[in-house]
Amino acid sequence: MTTRSIPLPRSPVTIGSVFDDPSVIDSLVDAHQPYWPVQRYMTNRAEYAALSGDTSTTDVIVAPVFRGDWAFHDAIGEGIDRILHHLPFLDAARAVFDAEIVRPHTVYANLTWQLPFAQGRGHVDIPAFRGFDRQTVPVAFLTIMGLSGLFESERVKVATAVAWFYDGDDGGFEYWPQGPAGPSTVHEGGIANTAIVADNDFMWHRVRPLGRVEDGMVSLDLASELRREADGRWSIVDGEGATVATFDRHRLRVSVSWKADVFTDGQDRRRHDDHVDDIDRAEVIRRFIQDLDARGIDVVVPDEPLRDPDFLAVLQAAYMHYPT
Repeated sequence: MTTRSIPLPRSPVTIGSVFDDPSVIDSLVDAHQPYWPVQRYMTNRAEYAALSGDTSTTDVIVAPVFRGDWAFHDAIGEGIDRILHHLPFLDAARAVFDAEIVRPHTVYANLTWQLPFAQGRGHVDIPAFRGFDRQTVPVAFLTIMGLSGLFESERVKVATAVAWFYDGDDGGFEYWPQGPAGPSTVHEGGIANTAIVADNDFMWHRVRPLGRVEDGMVSLDLASELRREADGRWSIVDGEGATVATFDRHRLRVSVSWKADVFTDGQDRRRHDDHVDDIDRAEVIRRFIQDLDARGIDVVVPDEPLRDPDFLAVLQAAYMHYPT
């Protein structure tokens, strides 16, 4: 077997005005608080390194980036239906993928405060494969699968819309529409109520710095939470219940992400829904080992290869190539 090449991302679509009344997002942000650190999605140091590209420290850095899951398949929060089935997102997804069928399933909010450095070296979103997705598989392993190019025939095509609701001139969005070896594009300043709909499982991207270096950082843990106070201000509370920061709403960078499975036609959808040619763990490991052998990389498969830090590190070195 030869390693399959990673295709370039499909051309993204920009939406210049997402909502006629963007205050609907403010209401939803208030209604669905509190929020928790996004690092809760990662279970060990190897997963953090694989997603962030940061191999310089031994501990997971808990940054002031908080997440709230508003919709995930059948679990749809109150008031989120209008976001999940928002027509501009559906139309843009069809355009990006040249698809007949768009099936939205996920909406989540990211809320960031005072992060005066770029978020990692860039990342891609977590891919899904027929029979192999984040409901049962660690996110770092799925990311490496996607970037390896070995599982393209089983990949689920996913459209992602990211919309911003922040008036600051910083904290923008940087992305690599021509792949990690190409130049980046910066979407920043005046981006409130705009969105980019793209192929984020392939398109590297990251959040640009937010806030001032001289204001410093707060020390957080995975039990920290972001909550709205009765006076309308927002606070970050650590795992011991101590308030470590309080600030006005305008300093909180809010983005809303929307995801949908897209299908070329009915036959493509039935292939997915009827689990035709789903991939399983044995086949995933077989392809990795065969490709690593062809590359001259010796590795022993551990008992838990989807989570083993040493095995993940070998895969990361072989398949993850970050923007330069």
